[in-house]
Order: sequence, then structure tokens, then C-alpha cells
Amino acid sequence: VQLQASGGGLVQAGTSLRLSCAASGRTASRYAMAWFRQAPGKEREFVAAIRGNVYYADSVKGRFTISRDNPKNTVYLQMNSLKPEDTAVYYCAASATLILSTLRAGTSYNYWGQGTQVTVSS
Repeated sequence: VQLQASGGGLVQAGTSLRLSCAASGRTASRYAMAWFRQAPGKEREFVAAIRGNVYYADSVKGRFTISRDNPKNTVYLQMNSLKPEDTAVYYCAASATLILSTLRAGTSYNYWGQGTQVTVSS
């Protein structure tokens, strides 16, 4: 599976962005998909995942929505009410064998996209 993330940009606090992750290769709809992010000087952190159900980090719950369009092999991350602390490089990831108890761990994902920069100004 190859993943291509897009949709990042520079926005003001309080506004919205939608990230996309297009998957190619084997049938991506069978994979669990997730978004992670990494801010400068910080470790990569889990943002959201979808595998049937959806799962969110507490820091984005109520503001971000993960969804997928299986015919298009694309996963989205709708980000509303953005805050400066959301500034990071956002990565999409895929797993064919995800165990729910480990879905927040980056090591649980086999495939990664190249990342897209999101910068939120105050």
C-alpha cells in the first residue's frame, strides 16, 4: 500500500482544514487507517484512527473527524476549530493487522505516507 497525504497549509486559529490520504496498491478499504502528527521537538503522537469504529486522541476529540471513502481509497481528517498547538506534520498510516488495544501506537502501522505540514497561527 502506498499512501499520499495532502491538504495541509497555513491557517489562522479557529478555522478549518481537511487532510486527505489517498491509498493505492492493494485494497485499502481492508486496512485500518490512522493519522499521527509530529510537532517540532516533540515525539510523534496519535491523532485518530478508523477501522469500522473511529478513535480519537483526547486533544482533538470534538474538533477533528476521521472518515473514509472506500470507493476512492481515501481517508480524510476534517479539522475544525484549529489551535496553534495543532501545528505539526501530519502523517497518515495504514495497518492490515491492527489490534485495537495498540491502535494508538505508531509501531502498529505497516505503511506511512510522506506527511503534510499544518501550521496554525494565533
